[in-house]
Amino acid sequence: MEYLIGVDLGTTSTKAVLFDTEGHVIASANKGYKLYRDEPDMAEEDLNEIWEAFVDAMTEVVRGANSGKILGVSFSSAMHSLIAFDADWQPLTRVVTWADTRAVKYTEELKSTGLGQEIYSKTGTPIHPMAPLSKMLWLKNEKPDVYNNAAHYLGIKEYLFHRLFGANKMDISIASGTGMFNIFNLDWDEQALEVTGIKKEQMPQAVEPYEMEKGMVAEYAAVMGLDIDTPFIYGAGDGPLSNLGVNAVQPGVAAVTIGTSGAIRVVTDAPKIDPKGRTFTYALDKDHWVVGGPVNNGGDVFRWARDKMFDAEKSTAALMGVDTYDLLTEIASKIPAGADGLLFHPYLGGERAPIWDANAKGSFFGLTHNHTRAHMVRAVLEGIIFNIYMVALALEEVVGDLKSVQATGGFARSALWRQMTADIFEQPVTVPTAFESGALAATVMAQKALGMVDSLDVIADMVGDSNTYAPNPENYEVYRELTPIFIRLARQLQTEYANIANFQRKHVKKEDK
Repeated sequence: MEYLIGVDLGTTSTKAVLFDTEGHVIASANKGYKLYRDEPDMAEEDLNEIWEAFVDAMTEVVRGANSGKILGVSFSSAMHSLIAFDADWQPLTRVVTWADTRAVKYTEELKSTGLGQEIYSKTGTPIHPMAPLSKMLWLKNEKPDVYNNAAHYLGIKEYLFHRLFGANKMDISIASGTGMFNIFNLDWDEQALEVTGIKKEQMPQAVEPYEMEKGMVAEYAAVMGLDIDTPFIYGAGDGPLSNLGVNAVQPGVAAVTIGTSGAIRVVTDAPKIDPKGRTFTYALDKDHWVVGGPVNNGGDVFRWARDKMFDAEKSTAALMGVDTYDLLTEIASKIPAGADGLLFHPYLGGERAPIWDANAKGSFFGLTHNHTRAHMVRAVLEGIIFNIYMVALALEEVVGDLKSVQATGGFARSALWRQMTADIFEQPVTVPTAFESGALAATVMAQKALGMVDSLDVIADMVGDSNTYAPNPENYEVYRELTPIFIRLARQLQTEYANIANFQRKHVKKEDK
């Protein structure tokens, strides 16, 4: 038997999935790690914890191959991470993730000038603290010892490739999310580099997603049970690969992904820039570009609701042997669409699209004596979808009308959330039965890199059967009334986000959070 491994490097876990050459899942392993928030606005990962998770997950799925041949390993990776190394390749930082917003001050300064929009128009990455562009400005101003001693900059995936092979490369998909890569000439942007003070030599070599490495360190190959010449293909960013993984590559077909965070994206055949700076444009490869908007607040907001409002239910679910999230969605399903007029803006971790405001905060609006915790959890779930729908409205201005939605990510497992999405979008929502979309798409890129297929279109035969959810007229009539209120509130509240954020930075102690 012959197999391929897709590795999904996420924000809080690494998953390795073993596929046969027809895209069937044979084995999988998921290993978690901590997201460190030791100070306000921090969101970092530990390099050794990521490495151990990767090795453990790989070792487990390689065993699942039962001595079959591993043809290649390919990657889907979280975007926007940054690690600084000295000249001897010793790390000077942990992994500073997309969720880290400590660069907000320098981001706002750049956005306040025409220079920010000028850089965005060439890089396709909105000016936001998520991007390495902003993170480097933060390092320059607040971590000068790190900045002055940094000889190399990599992201999470590039760190693994460097440790395995000694490589210093970054695929153009990941590079296109740094805010420093020109998506039109496919090279590091001179103007962005000048703004940060970083030299081109400090950045990795930009390569195609189909680039591969062989000859890994023998010690690591032995631990994982791999031949040292097993091809490792770079693959691409998790967002672009999620579109491919659910076969959302046709014009007007949007992929909605909600995991820890979320996004909505559409594939185009060329980069498209939003004059208002609301959407990103990232590469899948040179011929496929993904235009969309990311949100900070997805499944992590549902987790917050579970942990802060339903602690007793967690114990009940454990005794019943059921998943707490399933129990909460069952509770929410008993509440009518619209939660009896209770709205929730899910900006617990600031927000990227559609408002691009790292100071944004969450809020309930419309609370009355009649509302219960059940209403609140329904409003939380709806608020996440309302927010993504706001992104969809901006996206339509750039790429045209959306025709349908392909759903992926952890939320796609919930029938309530799938129907909620169809109702709020007033679009059919299709959910492929294959949930490992990112890892699957990575292995399709591996097959193309290895010459096994000529086109990425083979993904259509691998995604499996799909279930489609049609909009419920009774529900979308309610959402039609609430959507404009949700949008107007988001805009009005923006006038006070910076003020409340500054208050919290000044007065809220770490142990009080």
